Amino acid sequence: RLFDLDPDLLPLFQYNCKQFASPQECLSAPEFLDHIRKVMLVIDAAVNHLENLSCLEEYLCNLGKKHQAVGVKAESFSTVGESLLYMLEKCLGAAFSPDVQEAWSKLYGAVVKAMRRGWETLPEGD
Repeated sequence: RLFDLDPDLLPLFQYNCKQFASPQECLSAPEFLDHIRKVMLVIDAAVNHLENLSCLEEYLCNLGKKHQAVGVKAESFSTVGESLLYMLEKCLGAAFSPDVQEAWSKLYGAVVKAMRRGWETLPEGD
């Protein structure tokens, strides 16, 4: 769903300088699947630290800086969030109630807010 929502994200996913010819090629690449696993590990860490998300602040800020360095725009995280909610809805079916959707949206929003701080901080020496 990610590339359906924003096809311009495809060029950001380059591994070993390889540009994917199509979303399908990217989606089936082992490197992309590994990236998805890493995204889910971040979500898992946020869920596991729900009561103390601030302990992830530095990690998430640095993760934001890394994404900025490779050309990701902070606004792209809205598309990722929409894709995440879509996946959850498809997987959970009727259990994906409005309350569940709101909880996931708030959690994802907190993660993105911390990552966006990586865009806001200047490198040392500036």
